[in-house]
Amino acid sequence: MITEVSITVSPEKEKDEQFIKDNIVKTLQRQGHNIHPSDITIVFVKKSIDARHGQVKLVLRYKVYEGVKPEEMPSESVPQWHQATGNKKIIIIGSGPAGLFAAFTLLEHGIQPIIIERGSTTSQRRKDIAAISTRGFVDSNSNYCFGEGGAGTFSDGKLYTRSNKRGNIPLILRMFVHFGADKKILTDAHPHIGTDKLPSIVNAMRNKILALGGELHFDTTCTDFITEQTAEGTAVKGVRTKNTKTQEMNEFRADAVILATGHSATDIYELIARTAPEALEAKTFAVGVRVEHPRETIDRIQYHGKLDTGLGAAEYRLTSQQKGRGVYSFCMCPGGFVVPSSTGPQEIVVNGMSAAGRNSQWSNAAIVVETRPEDIPSECYNPLTPALNGLVWRNYIEKNTYTCGIGQQAPAQRLQDFLAGTISKSLPKTSYTPGVVSRDLHQCLPPQVTGRLAHAFRDFDRDMKGFICPEAVLIASETRTSTPVRIVRIKETGECTALKNLYPAGEGSGYAGGIVSSAMDGIHECNLLIQNLGLQKEPG
Repeated sequence: MITEVSITVSPEKEKDEQFIKDNIVKTLQRQGHNIHPSDITIVFVKKSIDARHGQVKLVLRYKVYEGVKPEEMPSESVPQWHQATGNKKIIIIGSGPAGLFAAFTLLEHGIQPIIIERGSTTSQRRKDIAAISTRGFVDSNSNYCFGEGGAGTFSDGKLYTRSNKRGNIPLILRMFVHFGADKKILTDAHPHIGTDKLPSIVNAMRNKILALGGELHFDTTCTDFITEQTAEGTAVKGVRTKNTKTQEMNEFRADAVILATGHSATDIYELIARTAPEALEAKTFAVGVRVEHPRETIDRIQYHGKLDTGLGAAEYRLTSQQKGRGVYSFCMCPGGFVVPSSTGPQEIVVNGMSAAGRNSQWSNAAIVVETRPEDIPSECYNPLTPALNGLVWRNYIEKNTYTCGIGQQAPAQRLQDFLAGTISKSLPKTSYTPGVVSRDLHQCLPPQVTGRLAHAFRDFDRDMKGFICPEAVLIASETRTSTPVRIVRIKETGECTALKNLYPAGEGSGYAGGIVSSAMDGIHECNLLIQNLGLQKEPG
């Protein structure tokens, strides 16, 4: 018999194995199970924190085995990959989670992935990211958003997702463990790798793809699709590329193209708009700020005044409805940093990240306002297609934020001053390394955003008393939580509706958000592609 059971314990009892086993036995006996402690084996499944009702508790879930042996440990189970022969090739544009996991799905069938990545390797990318803070220089192709591993590589590595029905989440986590992640991501309720750990994991994934016959072309942008008119419409047969370092032009041809370029590749949306504008549609996205507190402030609020819980930096999730739009926290980074995420030289975009230890002196989160296509001002017009109007507006906000700052020094305001409508006379020390300058954020962001933010912050303070405090600072602007554009695809086949053989995947497609959901979407699109094209698994 195999039974799952959850027990609630205090943090200091988490490692007391005898206490845990006795508690499990008593719980099962209360449920009517006639068991004896010597007859069972317990296997830890999941841990979550319950800090409600003035007490901090751990909720621990276990599998209890009676009369049977425990199953194989999940961290040992990953797909079997095969050497690619090169007889069948698929181009993948983008090496983020969607692209990498699509590549491994292809290798399950011995199909060669050819990955085209506009950004640099993790080692070079690290230097390019440092230049943003030290020199205010933004490389448009190698930054926090673009480069090996995608946006997640240098911005936290959160693996929590609510998309439980969209794919095999445990498989994604097991693969990360296989390539070097800590096994605790298999059992934490909100798993997190850390930006200090992810680069080596991504490198291990790259090396495996190369060893199995895959190709990776870094510093290479997709400039055009190679198309052909067929009886069924326009079909993509390959891509034209340009090496950003050497300026060399090239062409790649393959059986199909997986488009996994992320939410910031504006040029790819414009390429699709020029090729088949009917393939794009506007979608809801979000605009707001980063709010940063001293970590101790958030820990005290969430742990009810206690700082020695042993549970690490505290998390929070907040939401409010303001004038028909959701205002919510996103990508909360306990013990983390605010980082510059611009992809162009005259824009300011902020994001958040945490190292694996989550041990900085700050905690931050995006606080963003739901933005719908009808909220975009009429003057934000894209001549290629109205579906890109959201990109025009996003770009306007980011450039306006830049004019409010100084170089990559971002405009900032104490939360209390933002609510009072006064410019901050001084700013607290922040984790944002390019630096901040005191500005009235009501001048940086649209009024439909700032007005809703102000009301929502007061709601949040009622939920987390002390959230509004002198040390809390707002840093503008957070605009890249998701893309304002969706590349429309056929549900049954996964193909773009207007371009045969093109399979949009991940955050840039408009169907995913975050590392795990993007990885699942890459796998999903790849499986549909293999099915559609009748690509059979190679022998051996």
